[in-house]
Amino acid sequence: MRETVTPTHCPYCALQCGMNLTPAPDGRGVVVSERTEFPVNRGALCGKGRTAPAVLAAGVRLTSPLVRDEGGALVPASWEEALGRVGRGLGGIRDAYGADAVGVFGGGGLTNEKAYSLGKFARVVLGTSQIDYNGRFCMSSAAAAGNLAFGLDRGLPFPLEDIPRTGCVILVGSNPAETMPPSLRYFTELRENGGTLIVVDPRRTKTAEHADLHLAPRPGTDLALALGLLHLVVAEGRTDEAYIRERTGGWEETRAAAMAHWPEYVERITGVPVPQLREAVRLFCEPEAAMVLTARGPEQQSKGTDTVGAWINLCLATGRAGRPLSGYGCLTGQGNGQGGREHGQKADQLPGYRKLTDPAARAHVAEVWGVDPDALPGPGRSAYELLDALGTDIRALLLMGSNPVVSAPRAAHIEGRIRSLDFLAVCDVVLSETAALADVVLPVTQWAEESGTTTSLEGRVLLRRRAITPPDGVRSDLEVMHELAARLGRDGENLEKKFPTDPEEVFEELRRASAGGPADYSGITYRRLAEESGVFWPCPVDASGPHPGTPRLFLDRFATEDGRARFVPVSHRAVAEEPDEAYPVLLTTGRVVAQYQSGAQTRRVDELNAAAPGPFVELHPRLAERLGVAEGEPVAVVSRRGRAVAPARITTAIRPDTVFMPFHWAGEGRANTLTNPALDPTSRMPEFKACAVRLEAVEAGQPTPTALQAAATAAYSVPPSP
Repeated sequence: MRETVTPTHCPYCALQCGMNLTPAPDGRGVVVSERTEFPVNRGALCGKGRTAPAVLAAGVRLTSPLVRDEGGALVPASWEEALGRVGRGLGGIRDAYGADAVGVFGGGGLTNEKAYSLGKFARVVLGTSQIDYNGRFCMSSAAAAGNLAFGLDRGLPFPLEDIPRTGCVILVGSNPAETMPPSLRYFTELRENGGTLIVVDPRRTKTAEHADLHLAPRPGTDLALALGLLHLVVAEGRTDEAYIRERTGGWEETRAAAMAHWPEYVERITGVPVPQLREAVRLFCEPEAAMVLTARGPEQQSKGTDTVGAWINLCLATGRAGRPLSGYGCLTGQGNGQGGREHGQKADQLPGYRKLTDPAARAHVAEVWGVDPDALPGPGRSAYELLDALGTDIRALLLMGSNPVVSAPRAAHIEGRIRSLDFLAVCDVVLSETAALADVVLPVTQWAEESGTTTSLEGRVLLRRRAITPPDGVRSDLEVMHELAARLGRDGENLEKKFPTDPEEVFEELRRASAGGPADYSGITYRRLAEESGVFWPCPVDASGPHPGTPRLFLDRFATEDGRARFVPVSHRAVAEEPDEAYPVLLTTGRVVAQYQSGAQTRRVDELNAAAPGPFVELHPRLAERLGVAEGEPVAVVSRRGRAVAPARITTAIRPDTVFMPFHWAGEGRANTLTNPALDPTSRMPEFKACAVRLEAVEAGQPTPTALQAAATAAYSVPPSP
């Protein structure tokens, strides 16, 4: 008997690495193997991808709905009982308090089909405007800046394969060696080809160790750094005046703003020496082509949109956008972070990246959905604002594919808001910390158990294929929405007919809904995705034959009305919470290679836990000496929002005025207990990357971080199936 091989993609980051799945020898689950023909990773996988099947093992993933009993415990229940409770919980709140008393919170890991259906479900079935998703915490500032400058947001406007062929890359606030390891080869090949890599990060990360030049600014000063570089570009006569004249607008105001940020002033703000600033400008400007790539570092700030905009201005002033092997790009984080923000689960958007406030967009989508455009609610709250309103204006919540108890800023407060809800329903593959607080938990399929599409950081639409049959008692999110639509319809409405359960049927509707929009998928089919290595959007229907897709954007014109890119003048401003006598140190947060996002899945994999067993506090030796803390000893980090405890990791790889914590863990080591929810005024992105803290030695006799983490893990164990 021939072994079945299913080509598919990793369930984790936005690289969406290709992999093959084959049945395990013991007949339980699947085994991951290389898929060398997929061009993005060429067979390479990180530890998370290799061990992904472990999350689907019995005893790890949920296999039965859970409901809260009279004693307050989550116990197994039938699907009929669980769906009935959800229908009554959401419908009762809606009927009693109005549609906007019900909220919906999605995730950047949902497939395009799920994200599309969730946005439709919120607006058509529930009638609520209160929907957003955790992608607001990920790349929303880059999206906002890209839309302002280029008229369009796609993470990378060019494929990854262009990176090794450019002359210089400035990598700002990104650590791909740990966050997406298979991508590191592109930067290694860049240097092998004679190009240079500049890394901007307050820590000397594993990625920074590969750089030709490492700039280590104080957290929250990336905006000043970009302005200082642009100042030097102008002062040294390195602007591309012909390009500026022919392809941009708004340069004079932007130049004036940059010239107010002279190098010595920028050095005082950022801590980056003037000679390093000059060297960065030389390395960036001397080659014929160059790129700037940003990630969460500059984006997760209360001025993230302006910060990314400043880096875009640097590209535009030097003619490094809309030209071959040049441009600005965002390294999107979550597996479907790109597609997740294109098709309607974001507070202000409709499918195809259409604006919810655009009458023409509303009319187009309403026609596809078979509803009156006037019946569609307007924009709702952004992610943090939605979570902050739980238990007050929003009394019930349907949550899919997110774990805000760990991932939201000011997490203890958000956990309290979630606990104050009248009703919470969670759809997830595992019992996350958030799911453990729910009134009803619905076990849903994930990755190898279902088919569906995702869109990678390149804008490449990909097909994930079902490789195994899900356990009995598990259903897909599409089935959940179909069943809930039947229960929540009013006056004889057969709303379930509007919610197919077959992902390809949903995708066919998504194609029609996106047609003519900025993110046009109408020329993409499951058949094409099965035969090709993905298709880049926009890909409209082409009467002359299949549209090839658009790997490279903006080569002829930008997506603005006049085809010109827009400079947006910006000026430096401080982080929302500067250090003071009470909180003299800056905290920044991030990821480690063996864990992913809130850790809800990766913390259930033994191999990954062995590599990264728990949280830590990274601090400079001088800071550790002043505190009297040795390597591995517990240290408390305290902000105005709470206190976290984790072992000290002492290293010269971090600035003496900064500490770092990874955010993957719950319990006492939860980094997001500390973080500041100050929001960017445009993107509504919280300021995860910089907040004021103080450090305290932990007294003897207190519980160790290891014991606290073990207790937290035990609290979220999965009840046995009936």
